[in-house]
Amino acid sequence: MQTPIAFAGLALFADLSGALWLPESATLVVADLHLEKGSSFATRGVPLPPYDSLATLIRLEEACTRLQPRQVVALGDSFHDVEAASRLGPGVAERLAGLLDRVDWLWILGNHDPRPPDRFAGRVAETLALGPLLLRHEPEAAPAPGEVAGHLHPKAGVVVRGRRIGARCFVSDGKRVLMPAFGAYAGGLDVFEAPIRSLFPEGFHAYLLGRDSVHAISASRLTPGALPRLRR
Repeated sequence: MQTPIAFAGLALFADLSGALWLPESATLVVADLHLEKGSSFATRGVPLPPYDSLATLIRLEEACTRLQPRQVVALGDSFHDVEAASRLGPGVAERLAGLLDRVDWLWILGNHDPRPPDRFAGRVAETLALGPLLLRHEPEAAPAPGEVAGHLHPKAGVVVRGRRIGARCFVSDGKRVLMPAFGAYAGGLDVFEAPIRSLFPEGFHAYLLGRDSVHAISASRLTPGALPRLRR
């Protein structure tokens, strides 16, 4: 269920859940949970099934149970807006609180959630230095060795048996890692779109989340195409 990411000799693993696993520090990193995106869209007249937060937390619970991290770092946009925490249903809120009780938790602030979620425990920071790694929400435009970031929700496409299939993915050039969005309704942006492609001028590998495994594929084998654009 995991594939190693070549990254300056460090042990980084792309997990099938969409999380990044750092075994040396027993740290699980997730990006862009976007909890309560469904209810946010509903208030704007876009009806979506109200189950995205539950589905996201169930997947996160599974990853925590399987890997037993000492620390979870959520790389920003954990909540879709500043009122999202108050819209969590009682059962969903209890599941999130249960996760926070089990493990040391760090909320990295994002553009959707620029202030701490008052309802829930956990430390809050803008960035986290973890050995040679720097974890933040939004990637820097300039070269940033050691950076692990989210925000852009990368997705890539590959042709299989004449059919183009798109999947969420990690992206890395061995110097920085761009995380896939973990949230059930988070959407995705093609890796060949300028905001992502410009971060990796010397090429990259994508680590696509498949049905049963994570597939490491070089950029030259990917197929640019019309993937759905990210919906904010």
